[in-house]
Amino acid sequence: MEFAKRIDFLQANVFADMDKAKAKARGAGKDIIDLSLGSSDLPTAPHVIEAITHSLHDPSTHGYLLFNGTQKFRQAAANWYEQKFGIAVDPETEVLPLIGSQEGTAHLPLAILNPGDYALLLDPGYPSHAGGVYLASGQIYPMPIRAENGSLPVFTEIPATVLAQSKMMVLSYPHNPTSAIAPLSFFQSAVAFCQQHNLVLVHDFPYADMVFDEQVAPSVLQADPDKSVSIEFFTLSKSYNMGGFRVGYAIGNSQLIKALRQVKAAVDFNQYQGILNGAIAALTGSQAGVKAANQTFRQRRDAFVVALNQIGWQVPTPAATMYIWAKLPAFWSSKSIDFCTHLVETTGVAASPGFGFGKFGEGYVRFALVHEPAILKLAANKIAEVLTPTISSRY
Repeated sequence: MEFAKRIDFLQANVFADMDKAKAKARGAGKDIIDLSLGSSDLPTAPHVIEAITHSLHDPSTHGYLLFNGTQKFRQAAANWYEQKFGIAVDPETEVLPLIGSQEGTAHLPLAILNPGDYALLLDPGYPSHAGGVYLASGQIYPMPIRAENGSLPVFTEIPATVLAQSKMMVLSYPHNPTSAIAPLSFFQSAVAFCQQHNLVLVHDFPYADMVFDEQVAPSVLQADPDKSVSIEFFTLSKSYNMGGFRVGYAIGNSQLIKALRQVKAAVDFNQYQGILNGAIAALTGSQAGVKAANQTFRQRRDAFVVALNQIGWQVPTPAATMYIWAKLPAFWSSKSIDFCTHLVETTGVAASPGFGFGKFGEGYVRFALVHEPAILKLAANKIAEVLTPTISSRY
């Protein structure tokens, strides 16, 4: 049986390798502390659950949901953006509901790229951004992000030959996995660059609310209020602990929204109306749960950073997201996947290898703060078991 060449790029997956390593560790009797997946362990707010529950008993919500049936949700999303960022949004032409923002970032390249066109992606970056480009038969130019540049790409490093074939740039700040925040001035530079080179500017924005210590995460639309080249993706997975409900939306340039809607129409309708009713309740109801979750993750961040520093692994304190991006100990000379495999098999602590986020993620691991502080401290104590130079000689 012969398959399309576009899926050749999807064969390798270090996260699948980590799943095997976790299963092997469980089989060997290890208790797993899984810090490898960024799935919030916090509960969805009661008023959101109540809205979904009420919908379940309403037969009018049980059928297919087409675009016109999402009007109340689109209005709620537009209002939320205007209140949070001061950006006026037309819910009819500038908002599109999505089954999680990953649907949008994966499908948008199908609307923008012709085979062979380039997309400019952050490296390291979220893996699904690359997957969408490959499915569109596009090419990827990785924009390295380095700590010395504040984990921001340097646009002048992009070769002119690549720019001539490029159609889109994908950014995502606060950033997964490095946890970096981009200032508004950076987005203004990115908008000007994309306008100059006729690029679509895509901003994946799942951590809009997960920012600590009085820091601010700007929307790309604040740098492009006319929505000349920009589209932004937001998900309720992080801010509202609704990952399993798969609800997000795109906001931005009306032509881009229309094109993405055309792709979406060929793939699906929308999620269940009851889920969107819950999302409306989340966006329009009390935001106390968002603030409480933010405080919870800040406390976890502080606890885990202190615990890692105490065992001799010096890591920076992130300003945002639910992750710790940690440079591998100096003695460890092998790959990040080897370290993470050894770590889980030896201690039961699972982390994500940096290489899984791109070539320039090698040499790092990502820890997700998805357990309470006591468990994170226990994980750090277990990690201490492998922080000895003698183990690197095995690899």
